[in-house]
Amino acid sequence: MQANSAEHQPLDASKSILGVTSDFIDSHSSGVEDAARIGCEPSHFHGFFSSCMEMYADAQTVAQYLDAHRGWFQRCAHPMTAEPVGENGYALTIGRFGSFGYDVEPKIGLDLLPQEQGVYRIKTIPIPDYVPPGYEVDFQAALQLVQAETNLAEATSTLPSILTQVEWELNLTVSIQFPRFIQALPKSLIQTTGDRLLNQIVRQVSHRLTHKVQQDFHSVMDIPFPKKRKK
Repeated sequence: MQANSAEHQPLDASKSILGVTSDFIDSHSSGVEDAARIGCEPSHFHGFFSSCMEMYADAQTVAQYLDAHRGWFQRCAHPMTAEPVGENGYALTIGRFGSFGYDVEPKIGLDLLPQEQGVYRIKTIPIPDYVPPGYEVDFQAALQLVQAETNLAEATSTLPSILTQVEWELNLTVSIQFPRFIQALPKSLIQTTGDRLLNQIVRQVSHRLTHKVQQDFHSVMDIPFPKKRKK
């Protein structure tokens, strides 16, 4: 589900971006613990994102697909891993990062709540037996289905005449307990750099996830899907 103004970049690039923060935490883990002991406040990074994902089917068909997330979420999340948690949750592993022999795998617990009056919500949940190493994530997303007619310029004998737009919004906050040597930097520099990296990561991941979900949906439902939308 692609975020607005996203530029396509390989998902692997997000590893190097996340690695900036991960290297700080990994190679100075004792510094994180020391910062916590002296009561340093965590740094908070926030982003609000919105966009839509187009499915060439009516809203009821799209809803049936989204409702059965046990069948598509894990394979569409790849190369990230998504392990089931409870009835509707997943422990999403972003990737492995490390330096100097210390590794960390950032994880976030997501609960894909059943739709309520046509609105789907996703929120963070605790991951059993997992304590995030120096960070916390607050993920709050909402999706709704809007049915529309296919653009006449795209209509063909094989392309459905109806499409559904999955409109979504994401409110995301990440709090990181940095070690002292980073907290010594100007707060404005930490804030702008962290916000920029957060935005870039979300855009990359959402672009890849949008493409994979669209391809999976149309393949599973055996519905034609144009390679490129005409504007």
